[in-house]
Amino acid sequence: DGPFGITMLRPEALFFLYFEPLTHGVILSVGLNTATYVAVSLMRVPVPIERLQAHVFVDEDRRGPDPQPTFRLWRSSITVGDLQATVARYLGRERAERSFSEYATSRGILINMDAEADLQLVRFSEHLLASSIGAASSRLVLSLLLRRENMTGKNAMQLLDDASEALQYNRDLLQSALDQVRHGLSVFDKDMRLICWNRQFRTILNIPPELARVGIPLDRILRSLAQRGDFGAGDSEEQVADRLLRLAVTKETFQEHLTDGERVLEIRTSPMPQGGIVTTFSDITERVTAASQLARSNETLERRVRERTAELLQLNTALEDARSKADAANLDKTRFLAAASHDVLQPLNAARLYATSLGERPLDEKTADLVDNVDASLTAIEEIFSALIDISRMDSGRLAVNIEPVSLAELFENLSVDFAPAAAAKKLKLTIVPTTLWVTSDRRLLRRVLQNFVSNAIKYTRSGHVLLGARRNGDTVSIQVHDTGPGIPEDKQQLVFREFQRLEGAGSVAGGLGLGLSIVDRICRILDHSISLKSEAGHGSAFAISVARALPQERTADSPAATLRPALGALEGCSVLCIDNEPAVLAGMEILLNGWNCDVRTAARASEASNIVRDNGVPDIILADYHLDLGTGLEVIQKLRAETGVHIPSIVITADHTPEVEKMIRDADVGLLRKPLKAAALRALMTRTLQSRRSAAE
Repeated sequence: DGPFGITMLRPEALFFLYFEPLTHGVILSVGLNTATYVAVSLMRVPVPIERLQAHVFVDEDRRGPDPQPTFRLWRSSITVGDLQATVARYLGRERAERSFSEYATSRGILINMDAEADLQLVRFSEHLLASSIGAASSRLVLSLLLRRENMTGKNAMQLLDDASEALQYNRDLLQSALDQVRHGLSVFDKDMRLICWNRQFRTILNIPPELARVGIPLDRILRSLAQRGDFGAGDSEEQVADRLLRLAVTKETFQEHLTDGERVLEIRTSPMPQGGIVTTFSDITERVTAASQLARSNETLERRVRERTAELLQLNTALEDARSKADAANLDKTRFLAAASHDVLQPLNAARLYATSLGERPLDEKTADLVDNVDASLTAIEEIFSALIDISRMDSGRLAVNIEPVSLAELFENLSVDFAPAAAAKKLKLTIVPTTLWVTSDRRLLRRVLQNFVSNAIKYTRSGHVLLGARRNGDTVSIQVHDTGPGIPEDKQQLVFREFQRLEGAGSVAGGLGLGLSIVDRICRILDHSISLKSEAGHGSAFAISVARALPQERTADSPAATLRPALGALEGCSVLCIDNEPAVLAGMEILLNGWNCDVRTAARASEASNIVRDNGVPDIILADYHLDLGTGLEVIQKLRAETGVHIPSIVITADHTPEVEKMIRDADVGLLRKPLKAAALRALMTRTLQSRRSAAE
């Protein structure tokens, strides 16, 4: 029926709910426990220590501000000043004041020492105390303060035990940390007595146990080490005084060499604010050993470098000697080629004179063909020697360059005169496009390049035409030579610019050593002119060089084409004095000039020339070889001009192609022709020289 006859409380039908007996029992027990918990809590106000312990489970910082502080369930009569004074007893007054000031700044509030301490300030004080005496002791101190209880003997002992335990824990933690440091560490007070050290301090210095205790003076430790011989030989008191001066006075960093195990220590000293010093000892033996080994390695390396440097100097000296010998050999080669060219070109010049004289006479067809063949062979030999001489001069760096404005019109006219007969002989159409352009280059070398292009075009073209022209391209001029020859395959276009390289094929029947384009390539590199080639097998070739443009200049000389076309009979009756040390050359010159109806006198040396002039009068023109047995032809010409007092028109004919010789001849107002001599060039220059004299006389 339920307790007290109340039906609704029946165990198996609680509140008229019919469940299993176990379910009824659980509901009843939980309900009674909850009611008891709430009733007891409402009947008794919690003490402050319970509030602090409850804070572990309830974070009151997250609660909003208390709208009615007056009705708080917990209040305390402890003021802010009481809390700060309590904390100051354990942390010190200065630290306590600084901590409370920082707390107020972080909260944005002003602290009133007479105001009631709130729960957050109590918790802050607990954290401050816990950092010094431990969490348990700080809770006990605040509990006694909040209860306003007296410090009984039991409470004091408990507080002392907790504080001692906290201090011992902190000390053990600090000592454990110091012992793990790799360096030795020691602390001495202002009286230089040991107050703290770590295990490495004893190990590194090998200090006896009786000296590793609090209060041992520093000088006693140093004296023990000195007497043991760690500081080496010498007076121990002086050694101790020196170390005391470094450690306690100058506080300098120094290295100590211990002789017991050949160890090296680095000792650093730092002062403490309250007096005293902190000293660290680092074993740097391995570092010093490594540095010593590195120094020895550097010395060895420097010695090896010096040895290698000496060897290199010897090699450089040997190379310099070899280079000097090579330069000397190259110079000897140049001199040899110059001498050889003179010696070889002398008979070649005579042969050319004889062949020219023979060709100018009326001959039958077979004989004329033989004369043409001889002339062609002499021309081939001349080209070979000229190419070898040019290569020698370029290799030796003796090729003089005279950069000046050059008229392409004048240059093209010269080339037309030179190659028109050869093109006509092969029934080719030589087209030279008129131009008014001027370029900046060396007149002689540029003409040599274009001569090679046109000559190769005529030589290798069997039928069709050869075209020479210039095209303006911005600040440069592209001078181009086109032909309708066999063309050059693309894979062999670079090959044609190498020495002694000639292509086999349709054009290989032409003679030559394959030096022409090699010389052209070298000249273009010397003049800084870019060279290009466009060709296709079976469709002709196009060679071009790019030259910088120049401003047009006035052409003071007559047209080269006109000066190179002397009128027939212009030299008839002309008196000529020929000077040469080669009898064959003199005979050839005499035959050639007699064929032109000239009055010819010959001499081999200066004395003979003077006698001829004295006996026969002043000649109309002098033709002299440069190299004679005694002196030069230029010296003979100057001597005859001085003896007669007449500026006799003269031409020097030489096989010496050096720039120095050419400059001396030009400066003496003497014409210049090179061997092997071409009859047409001789006749043209003689005619022009005599015409200039007649014009000056008129």
